[in-house]
Amino acid sequence: MRVQTDSATHATQQSSLDANERFGLRDIKMADLREALRRGMDDFFASPTHGVFLTIIYLLIAAVAAIAGLGENPLPLIFPLIAGAALIGPLAACGLYELSRRRENGQNYAWWHVFDVFRTPSRWAIAGMGAILALLFVAWMLTAAALYGTYFGAVQPASMRALLEQVLTTTAGWQMLMSGVFIGFFYSAVVYVATVVSLPLMIHHKVGLPEAVGLSISAVLRNWRPMVAWYFLVVALMIIGSLPLLLGLAIVVPVLGHATWHLYRRVCQSGTQ
Repeated sequence: MRVQTDSATHATQQSSLDANERFGLRDIKMADLREALRRGMDDFFASPTHGVFLTIIYLLIAAVAAIAGLGENPLPLIFPLIAGAALIGPLAACGLYELSRRRENGQNYAWWHVFDVFRTPSRWAIAGMGAILALLFVAWMLTAAALYGTYFGAVQPASMRALLEQVLTTTAGWQMLMSGVFIGFFYSAVVYVATVVSLPLMIHHKVGLPEAVGLSISAVLRNWRPMVAWYFLVVALMIIGSLPLLLGLAIVVPVLGHATWHLYRRVCQSGTQ
């Protein structure tokens, strides 16, 4: 039994090593983050309508989720919805990865090429990741609803002002807010680690979902300092972009999407198409 366990462990480690070698996993530094962000901004300003187009789709997905899942009084879950939309953001960014890939290769990158994602050899792996992210989004919304019920029971705010007073001026509200931030951090960190390299990789190469996620985890562990810094940069920019009635996301989301592609290219420099 011990021999079988050791053999399985060795096979897993060997598979991870093979993937690292196949895709050229490498170390990055803080300077690579600045360069990825610079290139992401360059991609965006080369044709800003690309990003705005995808951001509209991104916000529509959130709106559909709101209409379908928030019930008769959606107010208590408005803020969890806005925060939870970031859980499906990496999937919406796949079109941006494709545009950055095409621009990098000197190909036409008109906005309609975002739909080339549906023709990529790894489209079923991407669809699998999309299903996982959708389940995480639903789990987060159910968690948020349960948190609200724990602290406020059946009490329902009649207006946005009443909701803000309920959350910001009561002890229960602050406890719920802190609990929500902690749990939300866990959800977003899981999504980040699993997708920051895997989704761009699946746009770039024919690869299965387990292998792509495994490489993403390896990349984060190997470069944990810059990868943690990138995570907090993404969170900070998403918060800033959300403040003026979500309008800032029209710039923040596409810039971060393009930049994540260039970050992936600095983490994984080689590999066959």
